[in-house]
Amino acid sequence: MQVFNIHRKETGLFSDHQVRLVYDQKSIQPYIQEPFSKETFVCQIKLKSSQFSIDDREVLVSTLLNQYGNSISPTVKSTIESLRNEATFTVTTGHQLTLLAGPFYFVIKILHVIKLAQELNDTYPNNKFVPVYWMASEDHDFEEIQSTSLFNNTITHDYQQKGPVGRFNLNGFEGFKTEILAFFGEDKRSEVEAILEAYSGSNLAKATHGLVNELFLDYGLVIIDGDDHSLKSRFAPIMKSELINRASEVLVQETDKKLATDGYKVQIHARPINLFYIEKGTRDRIEFIDGNYTAGNKTWSEEEIISELDASPENFSPNVVLRPVYQELVLPNLAYVGGAGEISYWLQLKSTFEHYKVQYPLIQVRNSLLWIDKSVVKKLDKTKLNWNDVFTDRDRLKKDYLETHASEELDFVKLDDLSIQLSVEMRSKVTSVNPNLEQFANAEIARLGKQLDGLKAKLIKDAKGKHDQAMKNIDFIKDRLFPSGGLQERSANLFSFCADGQVKSKMNQLFNAIDPFGGDMIVLVENE
Repeated sequence: MQVFNIHRKETGLFSDHQVRLVYDQKSIQPYIQEPFSKETFVCQIKLKSSQFSIDDREVLVSTLLNQYGNSISPTVKSTIESLRNEATFTVTTGHQLTLLAGPFYFVIKILHVIKLAQELNDTYPNNKFVPVYWMASEDHDFEEIQSTSLFNNTITHDYQQKGPVGRFNLNGFEGFKTEILAFFGEDKRSEVEAILEAYSGSNLAKATHGLVNELFLDYGLVIIDGDDHSLKSRFAPIMKSELINRASEVLVQETDKKLATDGYKVQIHARPINLFYIEKGTRDRIEFIDGNYTAGNKTWSEEEIISELDASPENFSPNVVLRPVYQELVLPNLAYVGGAGEISYWLQLKSTFEHYKVQYPLIQVRNSLLWIDKSVVKKLDKTKLNWNDVFTDRDRLKKDYLETHASEELDFVKLDDLSIQLSVEMRSKVTSVNPNLEQFANAEIARLGKQLDGLKAKLIKDAKGKHDQAMKNIDFIKDRLFPSGGLQERSANLFSFCADGQVKSKMNQLFNAIDPFGGDMIVLVENE
């Protein structure tokens, strides 16, 4: 396996804003705590230490131990216990409960925080840094998590349920796992079977917890589910303030205006109340209408809804505006790692953090990675292309190939020179007879130019036919690495790269390639 880096801008796959978030956080200084760097963790530790109490740590540790139950390993238990220590902090990423840990970047972002914690532990030995995966189990957009792409096949499991996805039951899930296992030969199933066996439980949150725990068992990852009574109890005062005072919308909108003035696109929209109400099978937006609070078919007075919040905080759920505040409140967290879209909306939230007196973390865009497997490597070799050629536009690649390998057939230099000479002679001849006919001459020259372009296109098309296999190789390469023109990591599943069943060894290769303090896109090229 070879590992290469390429500046994100050179790939043509990332917007200027995304590039700025990675390489130039000084330009977004007004909207963040500090630009992300290894050095800024020193200040962040001091700031978080002043906010996160011993009592906060005790609640967190007991909650985590309860969520893991009997399935906890000695290593993970010891790591969780270390969170009682005032010198221990977390670095966190979060994501939805995607099907079979897909798409690929789900795994990349978790490995990123693991590698980040490792390097921080080496740099600051007087502190301990714990990598955390926050399960977004309260999300209710089940359509985003019901399918995954495995070996270029779309695999779907229809849960036929609504409400917070973490609470979905797993009816029919064994059939889905059997379908997955069928992609692997009998002699390549042992690791995959163990992972799928862990992918089980009383609901989807438990199953995802088991799957992620099994995948990252050797890396010291701690998994937390925010859909929890104890954690929500810590968050209840902020939810109460949001219900009564409804400050978040105004704060976010004020920031949005500043962002728009500075040329940034707003990612999320705050609402008057940025909370949902959860019941079995539903997660409904809470609204304030005519002096009462409503959600779905329920209606409360202010006194009634506050009473329910006090008794059952787990029935209330933050939306995208308050979820980051909730996360940072209950964790001794220093940095949040996410995709460029996620990090963009964090820029809208600093004033909301300040209002609720919760420390805003350092923020970082996760590594982006392209995996060039053996099948693609063979096509590259046959087509005499290098790994960095894959970022070239498909049509440009084909044109460049034909210009190189069909140079004599498609050498139009002399033809173009003659065309220029003819154009000059025609214009001169016509205008010498009648200067008023210059427009006529130009039209005739343009018509001849179009005829010449048509001739060239015909020759190029015929040349493409002669080099049809090379053209097909280029199509294969682009389709494999950039499905539907997008990033491979946003569609392909980790297991698509594990046809040999060696999941853990592929994970190690990924882990070794991750660079938590580097911004470039990482390209992994398999050896033939």
